[in-house]
Amino acid sequence: MLASNGVAGVWGAVAWLSGRASIAFWPLLRVAQACVVAQVVLGLLLVASGESAPDGLHIAYGISPLVVTLVTEGLRVSVAQKELEDVDDIEALERRDQVLLARRVAHSEMGVMTVGLLLILTLALRAFQTGG
Repeated sequence: MLASNGVAGVWGAVAWLSGRASIAFWPLLRVAQACVVAQVVLGLLLVASGESAPDGLHIAYGISPLVVTLVTEGLRVSVAQKELEDVDDIEALERRDQVLLARRVAHSEMGVMTVGLLLILTLALRAFQTGG
């Protein structure tokens, strides 16, 4: 989980800061999100089987990345809607304007998701620290 969120977060930050949307970012993001889900499920299965966490903070830091993933997905939709709110008819736009709009939407979404990835990385590092 640490590696996948770290790679996707750094990739997204570099692409976002350079002002370009990255096609490669999205598969990296989805792999990182899948790792978050797998890690939370594994942790919950361990707790359900009787294993104990060192403290309650470890569990909180372990579950919070899933919450961040869900919240950032919701924010991603909101950001896209914000970019599109001034456009009455996308089909009426010239092709060049459609492409520019799509790039702005993708860039904005990538920024939101990158912040989420970096927050998840921070939380996962903290969970790792409290676990040992």
